Amino acid sequence: MSLPWRGLKPVGLALMLLFHSLQALAEPQDVRVGAYHFPPYVEHPERAGAAGLLPELLVLLNRQQADFRFHLVPTSATRRYQDMARGRVDLMFFESLRWGWQTQPVQTVDLLIEDTEVYVAKAMAGRDQRYFDDFTGKRMALYSGYHYGFAGFNADQEQLRQTFQAVLTYSHDSNLLMVQRGRVDLTVVARSYLALYLTRHPQLRQALLVSERADQYYQHQALLRAQAPISSTQLSELLEQLRGTAEYAALLARYDLQAR
Repeated sequence: MSLPWRGLKPVGLALMLLFHSLQALAEPQDVRVGAYHFPPYVEHPERAGAAGLLPELLVLLNRQQADFRFHLVPTSATRRYQDMARGRVDLMFFESLRWGWQTQPVQTVDLLIEDTEVYVAKAMAGRDQRYFDDFTGKRMALYSGYHYGFAGFNADQEQLRQTFQAVLTYSHDSNLLMVQRGRVDLTVVARSYLALYLTRHPQLRQALLVSERADQYYQHQALLRAQAPISSTQLSELLEQLRGTAEYAALLARYDLQAR
């Protein structure tokens, strides 16, 4: 009586293995997306319900396909390089190779999104665009860990303090407030961030002088580590599909960004 049972065991085992294999194939692969405080692209990723363009973009990417599941992994502006090298994160959005990534073997994907960093000073009688021609003797409020064009993209804090009398903080709002109160002469922010800031504080439009001169132009890239579960080709295809949707166009418009 036991012989038929023994004969069926390998078949049952094979079916079980096939089931689990198909189940594994059906489950989306997790893609860990590094995120540090970089408004308006992402604000406070360490908190539940992080806000900004990036979290909303990941919602759209997850909604449009079932092969990959993108989720945020908090990091910091200075720690993100180590997190990528160690495999703690697979992918960084809204980056540039110029921002300290030259030594890492990363794949790049052009996001076809542009932005600009501009200088902001306190508006005063007689002060015009010539104020931004020379930074000699001017005190700057800068975000710690960021790379700025005027400094040759060198984020070394001590050099920024010594060369540009920089006050380094972790808040763009604080930097703009120091400009308004005269504690510093200049700060540098993304034009997209400044647009949202002035929408929240319209009374400051006449109180701040914004440079026509750009500190740097963002031509945003996504950077993937070599062993990421998604390839640069796959990510490019997903983004290309997303660009044709009304949801994507509305997302960029909400953050005052332009697609190339």
